[in-house]
Amino acid sequence: MKRIPSACPSCDAPLNIRSLHCTACDVTLTGDFELPALLRLPAAEQQFVLEFVLSSGSLKEMARKMGLSYPTVRNRLDEIITRLNTLTDHEPTR
Repeated sequence: MKRIPSACPSCDAPLNIRSLHCTACDVTLTGDFELPALLRLPAAEQQFVLEFVLSSGSLKEMARKMGLSYPTVRNRLDEIITRLNTLTDHEPTR
């Protein structure tokens, strides 16, 4: 399946969605929809978040699965948190 691009391939500005379509009933919604913050993360960071949730939020389990040290996995999570704070205009949580 193709991934939804989050940035313009021409100028790298954030992309918005113009329409959503239901294939079951053929309804189309048109508007200007912003991509959720998680979809604006790079693919590798999206995968990390998915694995984190599937590991019940255990960094120790993530480190074991990834074959990395706990501090390395913690640093990756901190980088994602920083990026999400930037994407959502929130103050840092730590």
